[in-house]
Amino acid sequence: MNQNGRFPVRVETHCLHVKLPVVSCFELEAPRTLICFELEASDERCEPPYRGVVSNVTGVAEEDERAARLLDAQAKAVELFGEIERRGLIAAGRGERAVSDTIRELANEMFGVRKFWHKRIVRAGPNTLHPYRVNPPDRLIAEDDIVFCDFGPIFADWEADFGRTFVIGDDPVKHRLRDDLPRIWDGGRRCFEQRPGITGEQLCAEVRRLIAEAGWEHGAPYAGHLVGEFPHERINGDDIEFYIAPGSDQPMRRPDRAGRRCHWILEIHVIDRARGFGGFHEELLDLGHAPA
Repeated sequence: MNQNGRFPVRVETHCLHVKLPVVSCFELEAPRTLICFELEASDERCEPPYRGVVSNVTGVAEEDERAARLLDAQAKAVELFGEIERRGLIAAGRGERAVSDTIRELANEMFGVRKFWHKRIVRAGPNTLHPYRVNPPDRLIAEDDIVFCDFGPIFADWEADFGRTFVIGDDPVKHRLRDDLPRIWDGGRRCFEQRPGITGEQLCAEVRRLIAEAGWEHGAPYAGHLVGEFPHERINGDDIEFYIAPGSDQPMRRPDRAGRRCHWILEIHVIDRARGFGGFHEELLDLGHAPA
């Protein structure tokens, strides 16, 4: 909301004929309303005037609030993971499921979290090779092991999606893999920042290039997904545009189906298939930047 008590809005649509961007900026009395508009097309191949209706428009103030809520949810996830490490919850001799249950209880203790928007994942040793949709049998964490956690806690109806990798012991290859994860993630983020029109397919290809350059293998069919208010929009198999994945050919910087700005999670799953382990790292891509 500006000093006049109105909400500045930037509406983007496309020419019906050549799909060139047509942009209008104006103000609304309320942050979401129905707008009828008439725009002169910006290209001579279009037939002006271009008329249309934009519904469910998201105002600048509302978008700022959404971003702030997502960042707050991630900040709480960072705090949760810090407490996991401080309390030594990931330790040799504990089962993956037991660790997951303890973290669930800790999230409730710290933040009153009772819901997670996706299954809680704690994986150790060879189980770290598996992608998200696989459900390997429960395994005890071993001495000199590698473990990753992937949690989607819901803080006041706002999703976080956060993943980190932990190494128990002194294995230098496991330590190198863990340390490469945030570097690869940062490389993916730089690519996203430097290419305003990048698609999910293009970013996934760059992530895979960075993983191969570091000497590892990509362990997942995609490299991220949309994130937002709970309940998260359930992604069907045909909705590849909601993933950072091959075939996702729409620009990532776009409105969603409700007219809101898309926000993304970038996730890096790398594996060393020969040695039988992997690691995982994820967080918000387009907002903020959590510490490694």
